[in-house]
Amino acid sequence: MNTPMEGCSGYNKLSDNPLTMTRRYFLGKAAKGLGTVALGSLLNERLFATQSANGGLPGFPNFAPKAKRVIYLFQSGGPPQMDLFDYKPYLDKVHNQEVPDSVFNGQRLTGMTAGQSSFPVARSLFKFERAGRGGVWLNTEVMPHLAKVMDEVCVIKSMHTEAINHDPAITFFQSGFQIAGRPSIGAWLSYGLGSLNENLPAFVAMTSFNGGQPLYDRLWGAGFLPSKHQGVKFGGGKDPVLYLNNPDGMSSKLRRKTLDHIAAMNEMKFDDHGDPEIETRISQYEMAFRMQTSVPELTDVSDEPESVFDLYGKDARTPGSYANNCLLARRLAERGVRFIQLFHRGWDTHNNLPNQLKRQCAATDQPSAALIADLKQRGMLEDTLVVWGGEFGRTVYNQGEMTANNYGRDHHPRCFSMWMAGGGVKGGMSFGKTDDFSYNIAENPVSVHDLHATILHLLGVDHKRLTFKFQGRHYRLTDVHGKVVKPILV
Repeated sequence: MNTPMEGCSGYNKLSDNPLTMTRRYFLGKAAKGLGTVALGSLLNERLFATQSANGGLPGFPNFAPKAKRVIYLFQSGGPPQMDLFDYKPYLDKVHNQEVPDSVFNGQRLTGMTAGQSSFPVARSLFKFERAGRGGVWLNTEVMPHLAKVMDEVCVIKSMHTEAINHDPAITFFQSGFQIAGRPSIGAWLSYGLGSLNENLPAFVAMTSFNGGQPLYDRLWGAGFLPSKHQGVKFGGGKDPVLYLNNPDGMSSKLRRKTLDHIAAMNEMKFDDHGDPEIETRISQYEMAFRMQTSVPELTDVSDEPESVFDLYGKDARTPGSYANNCLLARRLAERGVRFIQLFHRGWDTHNNLPNQLKRQCAATDQPSAALIADLKQRGMLEDTLVVWGGEFGRTVYNQGEMTANNYGRDHHPRCFSMWMAGGGVKGGMSFGKTDDFSYNIAENPVSVHDLHATILHLLGVDHKRLTFKFQGRHYRLTDVHGKVVKPILV
């Protein structure tokens, strides 16, 4: 289909294409152009916005940020809050008694326990102690390493979410919406703030090699944003980024020559169609070429001193382990990656919770604490925000058979715990309260949208201003919700 001006005298196929027309060319062609621009800028301040030098949007960050980057330790499956951070001694008194109807208050249950005839209270079998100068309660039996860095940590005990099953709940945390298709939080930050480096992506996702609920690439996708903002997945093993290395028989010189020819053909296609995604394709080919050098150097941890492996634990040498991913997260942060997200599965404890919790914490406690300590000793914690948490919590009532040493818990979206450290967050404190059953929020609720708004705020972004027009509507990560949780900020 021809554009309206095509075929007219003086028409230039590239300059007059609406997708590629420059501001200067537009002003030169438009009658009374300056008046039009003035009116347009009053109606929409980003009408003629272009990318800033680092690939982000002009005017972003909106104010001085506390954090430059985020490391998000996502614990997929739903960690049990009352067995980790939300200490409830009252449960010892009512153990094995029925949860009162007044606690349920007509709330829906999952299909896995809705048919139970009995909902007995399951107390936690673990030892809780206060840690740090702030005296924050936590399960020191399975998290002794985290207890040592609690002066840097803020535990939010009053998180709540809308979703009750894994996939929509994880999707909600990633994109602010339960249905797939919207940009992930890392993609939003890449779009708004751009990159801090030239040889690595702005957004990297890593998954531990342990089993559990499935994870999908769309969880770190770009949705309707330009595809260059999607997260790049790093895996364990010989090839951390799939298809990055040259195939057998192809030298770097030949690879460079091939990319030059492909870029020339893409530029010809762009001249014909003016599709911005073609430019994205060209830039991503170039990024991949540079990553052939930067990624092997990044993932080769042999240059780390022995003290680092003592800090992160013996698994830190094993590619694909949570400990190794935490170490790589620090190395990525050092190299200017904007958003780093680790996904660790296995927290879905419907049964055999005590033993599963011990295994999970044995794999995650030391590396998580080590990351905080490592960042602090390098002077990076003050401008690196670390976030830890899953997609929901667990029920106070038992699921399945309960014995003196065993119990299980179902999904629970009404209240659960997460923690944050560094990057402008107050350490050595907890925020929010739940009832005696850790079933309902009693004080200072924090929604997923509130969490997103707070993360963006710490990066200098007003969550109401970071928008993208798609299908006639301006979308944002927090949709029409969200407020910054100011009491936890420095």
